[in-house]
Amino acid sequence: MCRWLGYFGDPIRPEELLYQPARSLIEQSKRHGPGLSAANADGHGLGWYGTADTPGLFRSASPAWGDRNLREVSAQISSPLFLAHVRASTGTPVQQTNCHPFRHGQWMFVHNGFIDAYDRLRRDLLLRVDPKLFPGIEGTTDSELMFYLALTFGLADDPVGGLERMAGFIEAEGRRAGSEHPLQMTVGISDGVRLYAARYASGMEANTLYVSSSVRDLRLLYPADERLQHFSDESRVIVSEPLVDLPGLWREVPPGTALVVQEGDDLEVPFHPYEP
Repeated sequence: MCRWLGYFGDPIRPEELLYQPARSLIEQSKRHGPGLSAANADGHGLGWYGTADTPGLFRSASPAWGDRNLREVSAQISSPLFLAHVRASTGTPVQQTNCHPFRHGQWMFVHNGFIDAYDRLRRDLLLRVDPKLFPGIEGTTDSELMFYLALTFGLADDPVGGLERMAGFIEAEGRRAGSEHPLQMTVGISDGVRLYAARYASGMEANTLYVSSSVRDLRLLYPADERLQHFSDESRVIVSEPLVDLPGLWREVPPGTALVVQEGDDLEVPFHPYEP
């Protein structure tokens, strides 16, 4: 199982979420999760929106906890929207091109989960990618392929719909190949304006996903907590697992749900995969 987080709000330094919380993403990467036999030691990445037209990327195949460059970069960047990921491989090689986030134009994508029977399905799934997009695929992971399938199915114009069509196509192909539960996923995507997330699994158990509560309400609950004072009312954090123990801070996203975090009111909608 991989782990990831996404941030939306006023600009902050990524180190504030990657390193400073009691159960920061870096601390999580060192330990096993429930039912896991390995830590997240197979690479990591940070993607952020800054002054360029496309997001910046820092990715490495080394364990996140030992990477001094990640610590240095995350302490110097200030960004209003970023995605970070620590990887535990489900079988594909440990190499930089297999590390998240994946980028295409202004879009970024992170994933926790897997495509069942990926070795048998990979060729047929690859052949469905739009030929104009295909040269952008650099690695061998099921996650990057999911991203390019979602782009093929209209992610840029309809982000939640593109993800639903991607998931529905993979499920249909998997079941035709004999897989009972073809897909497990929590995904985070962004175009630099909004942060989208979805939690879904073909079977009964879906990997966990949490979103932070209203910063305004939390300030009323914890007026003396300095950690909350500089976050804007719009700030939201989406995480695979909570970063700190603070009652009322985290709400679990229900399975079969998509989130849209944006200026103004956020959206929470049902996530219904269907074959395009």
